[in-house]
Amino acid sequence: MLNRRHIRTKVMQVIYALKRSEEINVASEEKFLKSSMENMYDLYLLLISLLVKVHEKAKDQQEKSQQKHLLTSEDLNPNMKFIKNELLVQLSDSLVLKNTLEKHKISNWELDNEYVEVIFRAILESKIYATYMESEVASYKKDRQFVVDLFKEVIAPNEKLYNYLEDRNLTWIDDLPVVNTALVKLLNKSKEGNSENFFTPHLFKDDDDREFGVALLKNTIENLESYTDEISLKTQNWDKDRIADIDFVLLQMAICEFQQFPSIPTKVSINEYIEIAKEYSTPKSNVFINGVLDKIVKEYAENKTLNKIGRGLM
Repeated sequence: MLNRRHIRTKVMQVIYALKRSEEINVASEEKFLKSSMENMYDLYLLLISLLVKVHEKAKDQQEKSQQKHLLTSEDLNPNMKFIKNELLVQLSDSLVLKNTLEKHKISNWELDNEYVEVIFRAILESKIYATYMESEVASYKKDRQFVVDLFKEVIAPNEKLYNYLEDRNLTWIDDLPVVNTALVKLLNKSKEGNSENFFTPHLFKDDDDREFGVALLKNTIENLESYTDEISLKTQNWDKDRIADIDFVLLQMAICEFQQFPSIPTKVSINEYIEIAKEYSTPKSNVFINGVLDKIVKEYAENKTLNKIGRGLM
């Protein structure tokens, strides 16, 4: 779920915040980084469980309509397309997902059920829902596309849901675009024969990615002073007050990767920090960062001090 750019962004946010604190405690910052990344998984579980709860809400409403004394023709012949949606049924029936939600103590929608009602009503009032319910063509592919469209166009943009998430956890708002994208990708890959663990993917691709963030954070913090000096030498013609704080952090992290991570190609590091700068810093930051890092790499190459092993790592 988390790729290395997401991990780098998390590290950047921790170091950026660290620069505004009076003292540095590496162990504490490592703990915060790990917690911040784990919280992303809780956010994913919270959002996917919302789909389950909305599906449950529809089933409950249908059952209650059958218990009325005076049944309408709609009650007697209910449209069951939403309730029988194959992807939603898979989510609701997944024991692995249920156990994972319990393990992570994701019980928000039991405690804050009014938000399930808010989302359910928004779904019922949407054109996506109306078109889907009127369609006579039924297939897993159609059901999957409906759920994907529903999440992208109705659930994810819901302002009340956004405000709720912001109130529950401040870091979730920064994480939300990443988690929403990951969830949509997962739903798009869903198929009739999903594995038992399909809806509970690992947070990290492998152990290397799990360890990468902590190593990058620790090595950058431990060498902040020397990296700062190196950046200062390469930016003598720049007014230091005009260099964005985030740019400085990204440059420090990139230099750390040049020096401390021999298996990561320099081009990969440069491209990653350029892309992060585009999203989080000033309009011209990506050009500035590219210029400074290119200058540093050329100097390392000339002095034969670039710490890279293997072919194509320049």
